[in-house]
Amino acid sequence: MAAKHHAFILAGTGSGCGKTTVTLGLLNVLKQRGWRVQPWKVGPDYLDTGWHRAISGVSSRNLDSFMIPAPVLNALFREQMQHADIAVIEGVMGLYDGLGIDPNQCSTAAMAKQLACPIILLVDGKAVSTSIAATVLGFQHFDPSLNIAGVVVNRVNSASHFQLLKSAIERYCAIPVIGYVPTVAGVALPERHLGLITARESVVEQQPWQDFADTLGRTLDIEKLLTLSKMKTLPQGEWPPIPSVGEGERLTLALADDEAFNFYYPDNIALLERAGVEIVRFSPLHDNALPECQMIWLGGGYPELHAKALAANQAMLTQLRQAHARGVAIYAECGGLMYLGSSLEDAQGDIHLMANIIPGHSKMGKRLTRFGYCEAQARENTLLAATGEWLRGHEFHYSDFTPETPAVLDCRKVRDGNVLQTWSGGWQLGNTFASYLHIHFAQRPMMLAHWLNAARSAQ
Repeated sequence: MAAKHHAFILAGTGSGCGKTTVTLGLLNVLKQRGWRVQPWKVGPDYLDTGWHRAISGVSSRNLDSFMIPAPVLNALFREQMQHADIAVIEGVMGLYDGLGIDPNQCSTAAMAKQLACPIILLVDGKAVSTSIAATVLGFQHFDPSLNIAGVVVNRVNSASHFQLLKSAIERYCAIPVIGYVPTVAGVALPERHLGLITARESVVEQQPWQDFADTLGRTLDIEKLLTLSKMKTLPQGEWPPIPSVGEGERLTLALADDEAFNFYYPDNIALLERAGVEIVRFSPLHDNALPECQMIWLGGGYPELHAKALAANQAMLTQLRQAHARGVAIYAECGGLMYLGSSLEDAQGDIHLMANIIPGHSKMGKRLTRFGYCEAQARENTLLAATGEWLRGHEFHYSDFTPETPAVLDCRKVRDGNVLQTWSGGWQLGNTFASYLHIHFAQRPMMLAHWLNAARSAQ
């Protein structure tokens, strides 16, 4: 591989330390300098990747080592980097935070090792001086095999304050400090119950971000960053077999894509296209007719914020029921499950009638019902897994679904070798399968063969 390829992971000392904001600023800086950037996010997050895309204009990808086996993840990374000069990878939580207390399970540190990628550590400079060196030193010594190549200090009030912090870190930690990030108005990211507001809901004012990039161009040594981010080689990987639509056969998937449903991994859509599926987007909110299709995918999102409008669009609900009756292969994740249920009770206590394809009722709560990685085994044949097969996924929802039909998945949460929790979930009726699980298809692309086979039986 040519030496022109660069990559770095922006890691933090913890959640809320400013990783997303600084990542967006760096994407803008590098883009303005003519670099072809490829944004990435460690872990399963949809919201950060949406903001990456809004600012960079490039679809951000997820690097999720719980769902995606290492050879496949490496192949995915290598493939995307053929079209980019530099990978800007936003870490997840704190550098060593992952699954349970093992720092080598699903953490930013583990991903850095897997990709042989340098780390830029983002530390908080507010209300601290020499003690910041102790923080950096702790992160260095926790795992000396990790390549923490440089430090950026966030929330610095003045150039003189930065010089104090830089001197302390470089003296006691022997690591280059690339620069600092001042507090800048206009670039705070809006939040709500699931975290950030989605980028597509916000009017993303580009000017504040351009101004922020100009500021970072002055307060960060971008040339130093580029020098530290040179990659000697890209990781070796391998794709497993991928199912395909037969020669002369045509399968069309209608993809729900609007303000209510928009949580999709770009790699999942790419895998379906690689299999030969034609994808047509539609809006359950605004359209009154489904595209002609044999497959439908209703992704996650915020149906609870648009429940009144979704319920009012009777034409679309009728079309979905008719598609289900015809055997169209319908897959729904999280928000999609809530839409396919009988009713949805929003945060104000108002009840809205939904598609009634999966009999059951969703109700919004004030706290997370379930959060984190889990795995599920199919009790019977489903749209994505045959009896006995396992799926790995991620749940993150404030709603609870009370079903009126038996579940088809045995779900469990495992941490540090211990099963912490078990529950039932996932519902299959006819050719329709819905669950709270967000799933990355690259974990086992042949799972899509079940979906394609079901689609072939659609009338």
